[in-house]
Amino acid sequence: MSKKIEEIRHILMEHHEMIKNAIPLIASENITSPAVDEACNSDFSHRYAEGWVGQRVYAGCKYIDLIEDMCMELIKKYYNCIFADVRPVSGVVANLALYNAFTSRNNGKLMCLPIPKGGHISHAPYQAKSGRLIYGTAGTVRGLDVQYLAFDEENMNLDPDASAKRIREFKPEMVLFGGSVFLFPHPVKELSEVAKEVGAHVGYDAAHVAGLIGSGYFQDPLREGADAMSISTHKTLPGPQHGTVISNRKDLIKDLKNAAFPALLSNHHLHNVAGLAITVAEMLEFGKEYHKKVIENAKAFGQALSERGFKVLCEHLGFTESHQIVVDIVDFEKTVGLGGDIERLLEEANIIINRNLLPWDIREKRSYLNPSGLRLGTSEVTRLGMGKSEMIDIAEYFKKLIIDKKDPKKVKEEITEFKKDFQQIKYCFQSSNQAYKYLNFY
Repeated sequence: MSKKIEEIRHILMEHHEMIKNAIPLIASENITSPAVDEACNSDFSHRYAEGWVGQRVYAGCKYIDLIEDMCMELIKKYYNCIFADVRPVSGVVANLALYNAFTSRNNGKLMCLPIPKGGHISHAPYQAKSGRLIYGTAGTVRGLDVQYLAFDEENMNLDPDASAKRIREFKPEMVLFGGSVFLFPHPVKELSEVAKEVGAHVGYDAAHVAGLIGSGYFQDPLREGADAMSISTHKTLPGPQHGTVISNRKDLIKDLKNAAFPALLSNHHLHNVAGLAITVAEMLEFGKEYHKKVIENAKAFGQALSERGFKVLCEHLGFTESHQIVVDIVDFEKTVGLGGDIERLLEEANIIINRNLLPWDIREKRSYLNPSGLRLGTSEVTRLGMGKSEMIDIAEYFKKLIIDKKDPKKVKEEITEFKKDFQQIKYCFQSSNQAYKYLNFY
């Protein structure tokens, strides 16, 4: 067995070495600071604390309660809200908590975006389609009847007028904004008013844009009409993998708490709650500067790719207002391939991206395995210290690989050299002591 353990360790080290020399552009990923890593590796990872702070099922939670309470207070300060539940263990579980609170079990009605137009699998129904089953979380776990809001493909956003018409016709119990492909703010204020007309609650899935919102960018859902917001804590919010639900509706607090525990959760990964507390402290200190750079880099990356012959969506709108850009690579189908092919080609050179369905892929009968889109994110490269000039460099690597058809092994050597200058995590406390002093003074 010792040989097997050594094999596992070797694989882990190979992964670390690969990431060390790679350009990470996955929009749903980020990197945690040393202080956050220390908290996540604490003894909290061995413990249980079912229930709410001060109302635990287990003993031994004195210090766990202190950290969790501090985490909730920091979240409330960052988002200027009155309620935060940091127990959901992921963004999907946070979404399920909203479904539990706002919809009827097995016959409830939800409106949101479909997956090819930016929605997430956690929003999707359970249904047979084209001879296969879709096991969407909303349909499979909660049994919801899911209908879709209208989408403007040219502007990569909800169509307010057409969506309002659909809401009035379908009369959902819940309207959910947000998505996995999320370039521009959604029309929350306008459509929230329509949702309230038909008695629907309004949720906002901020998994991708949570950090941007907390730092004062993108939009402000809770003040635009959302009853509650679900958060994934490891994307633009650069923390450990976890989830959170926040709200400014005092009358909904009891329902939201019960919708998470005991409905969904037992223990809730206490080490990640500790790591999240430090992450939010970092963003209160550094988030304004960090997230401004994330958005600037995304726009600059979109411009640089466009100038090199790539079709970056929404050039007429400045490409994006978030951390993401989306590229339609169908023009390279005959010479290089589609999304899956290009994803593998870039990975050979240590550029890590993800292929992505575009709204028109379903009409063209393209699969998620090889769609016509690429979704690229700037959160992690920004936290490693890259700026606008590096976005140009990265765009040039794309050109070398996809248009010029350079040898990926040769480009990988260039990228390894390029990455040497970007090994330190920025926009964080540079020592654990600094992080803990911040928490003590809060």
